[in-house]
Amino acid sequence: MVLTGSCPCPGPWPWAYGAHLHCRPVRIQTPTANAVPSTLLTKAQLRDVARARRAALLSDGFAAAIAAHADGLRIAPGAIVAGYHAHRDEADPALLLEALARTGARIAFPRVTAKDAALEFHHVPDGEVLHPGAFGIREPLGHWPRVTPQILLVPLLAYDDQGTRLGFGGGYYDRTLAALPRARAIGIAYAGQRMDFLPHDAHDYPLNAILTENGLTEFPR
Repeated sequence: MVLTGSCPCPGPWPWAYGAHLHCRPVRIQTPTANAVPSTLLTKAQLRDVARARRAALLSDGFAAAIAAHADGLRIAPGAIVAGYHAHRDEADPALLLEALARTGARIAFPRVTAKDAALEFHHVPDGEVLHPGAFGIREPLGHWPRVTPQILLVPLLAYDDQGTRLGFGGGYYDRTLAALPRARAIGIAYAGQRMDFLPHDAHDYPLNAILTENGLTEFPR
């Protein structure tokens, strides 16, 4: 199913997976350095800093900029890619997912099933849209086709040059990556979400790569 709609991006654009794929206007700014080095902050304090920083990162061209790097992800046709529906000021992968779908990737979305469980992933049937679920985030319905992704596009609050990801504190993606050790985790972020250093615990799973408006950076594993 292909729909067209209006958005700040120039020209018509396809919604390859229904109305849950959208284009959201954002403005990118370069945030000023933190007054306190990240090495001296707790994770909770870092999350507060990262949320404020991310809220300031807005750009009309962000969604299109990361979509332009779709070929650089080297995702084989037929591979199952788990995306996500951007919530609030998260970096929006909607146009990237559309670009990947056009090259033959099979797109899935995550669903929260329990507080301490890993995420489950589902395809969205033609004509259907995601529904508000846990925490108000749009997600699939439980009876839609369930799949196991090979690639996960992962939202985040911050990242560093070692591939450490600062998440939201619920541990959902860490549990999911522990359950899918062969999956490739690609963080989706504004370049300004980078921090010099992020603490990590034994249960924190690092990213394989980060994709920003500036392109893809791989982290050797």
